Amino acid sequence: MHRIVVSDIFGKTPALEQLCKAVGENVDIIDPYAGKYMNFANEENAYEWFVTKIGLDAYCAFLHDRIERISSPATLIGFSVGASAIWRLSGSLGPEKTVRAICFYGSQVRHMLEIDPRIPVEYILPEYEPGFNAGELAVHLSKKKNVMLHRTPYMHGFMNALSTNYSKSGYTTYIEWLSASG
Repeated sequence: MHRIVVSDIFGKTPALEQLCKAVGENVDIIDPYAGKYMNFANEENAYEWFVTKIGLDAYCAFLHDRIERISSPATLIGFSVGASAIWRLSGSLGPEKTVRAICFYGSQVRHMLEIDPRIPVEYILPEYEPGFNAGELAVHLSKKKNVMLHRTPYMHGFMNALSTNYSKSGYTTYIEWLSASG
């Protein structure tokens, strides 16, 4: 099965490439910087660059265009803003292009609760988010058709070695889960 990893604000990094290799073969990366290594010094710099130079709307448009060009259905795996972009498109994606989506801690989803995914979405929600009540988001998402919610004890960014919230045990657990989930 073809998989497409949709990156967070850091974009394509050696750490993300390692994650893709660990998940399995036939994995592509879509990132907001069109494959260019940005080498941000920290999360604050990455966030500032993404917000001022790219934005979620442009990232969604870029992702939509890339999905339209794939020749066979894929599983989308998104992290943070990548997960939020997938969620925004999930109401219009069909099985001819996307089999399912796996969204890790897409915090902007809280602003898009009117979306009803047309494809199966597995949403990995951290136990705590500093900017909003993760428990309330869990209640909303758990009521949606096509959404399977996973609560995790890890923090937002736990899958990214460049994040201050990176968790080696969380990363290992979810890499094994992603590898086994096809």
